[in-house]
Formats: sequence, C-alpha cells, structure tokens
Amino acid sequence: MKKTVLLICIFFSYGIKAQNIVGAWESFSTSENGDKLKTVVIFSKDYQVLTTYNEATGEFIHTNGGSWTLEGNIMTEKIEFHTDNNELVGNKISFKVIITDNSIEIVDNDMKFDRIDDGEPGSLQGAWLMSGRIRDGITQLRDTSRPRKTMKILSGTRFQWIAYNTETKQFMGCGGGTYTTNNNTYTENIAFFSKDNSKVGLSLDFNYELINGKWHHSGNSSKGDPFYEIWSIRE
Repeated sequence: MKKTVLLICIFFSYGIKAQNIVGAWESFSTSENGDKLKTVVIFSKDYQVLTTYNEATGEFIHTNGGSWTLEGNIMTEKIEFHTDNNELVGNKISFKVIITDNSIEIVDNDMKFDRIDDGEPGSLQGAWLMSGRIRDGITQLRDTSRPRKTMKILSGTRFQWIAYNTETKQFMGCGGGTYTTNNNTYTENIAFFSKDNSKVGLSLDFNYELINGKWHHSGNSSKGDPFYEIWSIRE
C-alpha cells in the first residue's frame, strides 16, 4: 500500500492543458484485511494533496503533497509533507500518467482516478495558508514564508487542511472531506481527521467572507472553541 501511495504522488498531463488537472479526483482500493479504501487527490493551480482513508470508518491512513509543475510530458512534485516517509520532504519526484477529461491512469500501475470535480462551483477553490488570527479584537498576523505552515487546499467540492513543518519534516495533522458555501456560510463535512476519528461525520458551519482577497473564517472549532482565522491565497 505504501509503495502504491508513493507512486500516485505525481501526475503527467498528456494532450491536456495543465489547468484542466485542477479539481478533485478519487480512486478506490482494498486493504489487506478487506476494507475499502478511498484515495482523494486535490489539485489547485500550483499545489496538490493526496490522502487515503477508510471509506466506511473515516480512519486516516496516509497523506502527502506539495507543489507541482508541468514541463513537457513530465509532472514534478516538490514534497512538503509525507506521512509514510518524512525523509522525502524537500525532494522532487517525477512521474507519468495518461490523463483524459474524466480519468487519470497511472503508467505501469493498475490504479485509475476518476474526476470528482473540475474546481467548480468552489467559491474558495485554491490553496490557502493561515496568515493570521483575531483574538480579543486584536489581529495577530503570521509569516506564511516560515517553514511551519497550515495549508488548506480546496477544489470545487472537496477540502483538506494540513499542518506541517518543511524544516523539521514534521507532520502535525490534517482533516478533510466535502464543503459547500451558501451566502456567508461555509460548511465542512468531515470525512477523515488524523488526530481524532470521532470527528468523522460531523458537519460544521462557519462564517466566511473574502476581504481584500483574504479569507476571513470564524465560528467554533470541532472541539467547540470559538476562533477567528485569516487565510491568504498561496502564490
């Protein structure tokens, strides 16, 4: 399983513009004990994340991701986090696949990913970094260039957040699932949560607003604690 997950980190677009990869993709496999596993890949314009979890229970199994570029027929990812092997962090890995409008097939591998969405309707589609908080009316900004990052990647219907450190190669946690936006309400439906499997199945409503290009996100956390976060699109 670990070898397969590593192989599907990177993708090559054949005959299709790179931006058509943007969106969410899914694949299914079976674990050694017969459990059905779901793997979801979310591509933003420059960043991607891949996660495998137990579809029935939401048990988290693996995540990896980072930035990606396309040169000719080669997609290259610079790995920023990897839960199976943190020594891969900072390395570049290249891999080939054949991609159509609705599927990605891994070359020399029997895995196939089907498109979930193409980045629509996704009011918040893209890669974001937490860049600040507001506490007691005071704005506390965060330097997004530092190695300790909290990133959230959203397609048209899927989201995932990841906390990690590119310098220490430490992975701190992640969670994800589906999301919707309606007026000023952002709703997350949790499909997996690496630190606490009991959060799987929860639907959480938050207030959201885009102010000068920044995502202002407030409400109560999965623990019930109030918060106000500011997220900046990752360039």
